[in-house]
Amino acid sequence: MKLESQDATQLSGSGGEPESDKAFIERLREIASIAGSVSALAKAAGISQGGLQRYLKGGEPTRPVLISLAKCTGVSLAWLITGEGEKLPRQLAEQEGNEDIYAYVPLYDARCSAGNGAWNERARVLTSLAFTRYSLRKKGLNPANLACLRNDGDSMLGLIEDDDTVMIDLGRDCLEGEGVYVILLDDHLYAKRLQRQFDGAIHIISENKAYPMMTVPRASMSQLQIIGRVVWAGGWLI
Repeated sequence: MKLESQDATQLSGSGGEPESDKAFIERLREIASIAGSVSALAKAAGISQGGLQRYLKGGEPTRPVLISLAKCTGVSLAWLITGEGEKLPRQLAEQEGNEDIYAYVPLYDARCSAGNGAWNERARVLTSLAFTRYSLRKKGLNPANLACLRNDGDSMLGLIEDDDTVMIDLGRDCLEGEGVYVILLDDHLYAKRLQRQFDGAIHIISENKAYPMMTVPRASMSQLQIIGRVVWAGGWLI
């Protein structure tokens, strides 16, 4: 039986100033990155993926769900609920500090499909998302070259959902074969599939077929800037 149906009692907060739903949702995203993906977190916590998606959209989890989410990711229950105190219990934090298990990737307030211009100059770091160094090393990724952004819109629906967090490898800023990249085009950021053609043109392809394919001719290539390759979006893409 799924945990969200076991107890209808919900937490009303810690008695202090009411916290924004966005801050709690951000902590849920942080622990999803610790688990590896939203689906992996749901499985580890013993809840349905649909239930977890509801919480990520502002639904309020029950006490048993919160306890299970904290236990399966090793974070402090108090931190998960309120955002106060240390994220990791002191003993675990000391252990992980010694073993250097996690790499922390900055999450920027820049969004794909939103006008941001030179995003890395204007964007603000909202928080850092934890990924195990082992998982990054296994994919050949250097933590220093990684950044996370949010996706806006449904043009990549089926692969990247609206408001999903995507991680990009800034070191892969040249087209190295068909893949999903974050690009800067006309002062807008987009997460799109890129495909090079024999004549040197690049096709910009949306996963959602309701959006037509765009083509950047070889002569106009200077108008297209590749920010980096999308390597993770709730699951690995490489």
